[in-house]
Amino acid sequence: MRIRNDGEHYGAIAIGLHWLVALTVFSQFGLGLWMRSLGYYDAWYQLGPWWHKGIGVMLLLAMLLRLVWRLTNPRPAHLETHKPYERLAASLTHSTLYLLLFLITLSGYLISTADGRALEVFDWFSIPATISGIDKQEDIAGEVHFYLAWSVIVLAGVHALAAIKHHFIDHDRTLKRMLGRS
Repeated sequence: MRIRNDGEHYGAIAIGLHWLVALTVFSQFGLGLWMRSLGYYDAWYQLGPWWHKGIGVMLLLAMLLRLVWRLTNPRPAHLETHKPYERLAASLTHSTLYLLLFLITLSGYLISTADGRALEVFDWFSIPATISGIDKQEDIAGEVHFYLAWSVIVLAGVHALAAIKHHFIDHDRTLKRMLGRS
């Protein structure tokens, strides 16, 4: 498998980043939902958010790397069998997923820094609180974060269903290309 994309195939870097982000997004969603059910005295009450925040920042870095990779590599052309509306839907879906993932990390940052404390990332480094002290910042950012998370999951599900449709109904190479198959 080639490292870089070409006109027909995704390269190993694009494929790896795609699946890393997908796995991380679904894991973060599950962890986030589970954290909402924890009580104050639960052992994971502090540890769950510690992991969620650290992984969230790593996801942001992976998304930035993915965006740079996407902008500096040729994208495989749409398959000839793709209809114009499918091409438009794919482009809008990809762009919206990128936007939502960047917004969800921003809202998570606003939750974490609402009290003015820096966001600690796995005790490796911290990100200073540059926006804090807004009235009800944590609550508002929390609501936004929740609905963005659900939006990402729903849109990613539609994205996955479209890939499955292309594979099993249209019998084209759409899914195979993102799995690194010819």
